[in-house]
Amino acid sequence: MEEMKSLGRSIGCAAHLFRERADARMAKYDVTPLQAHVMVYLAHQSGKSTQQALGEHLRVKPSTVNGIVDRMVERELIVRSADEADARRRLVALTQTGQARLEQLHQEMRETERLLESAFTAEELSQFHTLVNRMIQSLEEDRKKC
Repeated sequence: MEEMKSLGRSIGCAAHLFRERADARMAKYDVTPLQAHVMVYLAHQSGKSTQQALGEHLRVKPSTVNGIVDRMVERELIVRSADEADARRRLVALTQTGQARLEQLHQEMRETERLLESAFTAEELSQFHTLVNRMIQSLEEDRKKC
């Protein structure tokens, strides 16, 4: 493969290939990687969250969150309800079906992560995390300016 000179292009290519591999693994369970990510997030939030907090975590627009949540509700992976304290706020929560699917996905998710990490030594991986987090911070700061 030809060496890529542009950092953005290299990151884009790596992200594309990672998504492709993750999609293939998640497809066995009829779940997209993004839906799996939502289920993991909800599990870490004791099974429920506000829809707004979910959107902030995913770094997507409210309309995008609505679409993701709609599809997951249709498939009975999560439920959506009004917050008793503020009816304008929507809560999302894992269903039993969603929790069971998440348990099935954990092994596939670990395998996909191992695939990424296998290219690096432990020290390189630590350095890589540091560098990527700096890139994310820089991009987030620029995002706030626009």
